[in-house]
Amino acid sequence: MNPVFVDRRATACIYPGPDREDRVVSNAWPCKRSVQIALRRNQLDRRSFITKAGLAGTAAAAATTLAAPAIAQSTPKITWRMTSSFPKSLDTIYGGAEVLSKMLSEATDGNFTIQPFAAGEIVPGLQAADATIAGTVESCHTVSYYYWGKNPTWALGAAVPFALNARGMNAWHYHGGGIDLFNEFLGAQGLYGLPGGNTGVQMGGWFRKEINTVADLQGLKMRIGGFAGKVVEKLGVVPQQIAGGDIYPSLEKGTIDAAEWVGPYDDEKLGFQKVAPYYYYPGWWEGGPTVHFLFNKAKFEELPKNYQSLLRTAAQAADADMLQKYDYKNPTAIKSLVANGAQLRPFSQEILSACYDKAQEVYAEMEAGNAEFKKIWDSIKAFRNDHYLNMQIAEYNYDTFMMIQQRGNKL
Repeated sequence: MNPVFVDRRATACIYPGPDREDRVVSNAWPCKRSVQIALRRNQLDRRSFITKAGLAGTAAAAATTLAAPAIAQSTPKITWRMTSSFPKSLDTIYGGAEVLSKMLSEATDGNFTIQPFAAGEIVPGLQAADATIAGTVESCHTVSYYYWGKNPTWALGAAVPFALNARGMNAWHYHGGGIDLFNEFLGAQGLYGLPGGNTGVQMGGWFRKEINTVADLQGLKMRIGGFAGKVVEKLGVVPQQIAGGDIYPSLEKGTIDAAEWVGPYDDEKLGFQKVAPYYYYPGWWEGGPTVHFLFNKAKFEELPKNYQSLLRTAAQAADADMLQKYDYKNPTAIKSLVANGAQLRPFSQEILSACYDKAQEVYAEMEAGNAEFKKIWDSIKAFRNDHYLNMQIAEYNYDTFMMIQQRGNKL
């Protein structure tokens, strides 16, 4: 029987006794012999442990060396540029690109970065998509209806007259197949797109005089472009294409009679109420305009799959963030505008109905001659019917009741 404990000074051995109490045997020869054998065995065990530990460490180091390239391949160093269609002064819309950039950098420890540039820093704002297609930049942050002159289908990814509100557009994009349908179209242009923001329903614009009837629209020179301009043109309006910075002096001089911009938070910065006090609503041509992140398709497909997934996640977060900011900032801005001279006016039912009817004429013309447009528009229309059927039940009644309760809190 070997000792369970050996005193290294070889003065005693400790054996387990029959009563399970250890017995100490003094410095007798059998004990010394046992000590020598035990010490020799301990030395061998230590050598074996050191040898095994060394081999294990070498194997671990080798495994680390082998794993490093795999990790590096999954999080490579990638730097992209993103040109925006918006100036930095529109901090809520332009800020969507900054939100995306920050999230990607934080999630990848700075390995995947997208640097945003304001409109004009690389290319003019309305050339953002073209620059992305050409590969001048890898991505852009823009509104797809800016390019509707190339093909009206571009507008359907953003907003068209009398379509969906912001919640409806998000529902259609994310769960109604909208992202995939729009990307079928964008893919042919060399792009891949993801929703990247929404302003919510916009205002109907600033007018130098009151507009009460359809007759009042005759000859009205209005800064309004794209799809909506084509609709109001059928009612006698003369659409004008004017850059944002030129709107105020044009209204002040009477070069134009009216102008649409965005909504309270953004409009307040430009001081329109001083030269065109009548602030109409709603902007029926932009019930829920979706801002897009557009990526060069080839560049997007070159990304590692985890970067592609992260980009989709960050884009959806930026999309939601923009609408939340507008919902928070617009109430304060509208009160400030009214306090400083803005006079709120709703478009009459006569005007809204006339605009709706003319919009249907434009849609019929486009559907007849554009299969790409018809495919996506049919999908939006089908969902629009169900969306507003549902909204008028609980949502509409709850909102209407709560609005009545707030009437004591005047603007």
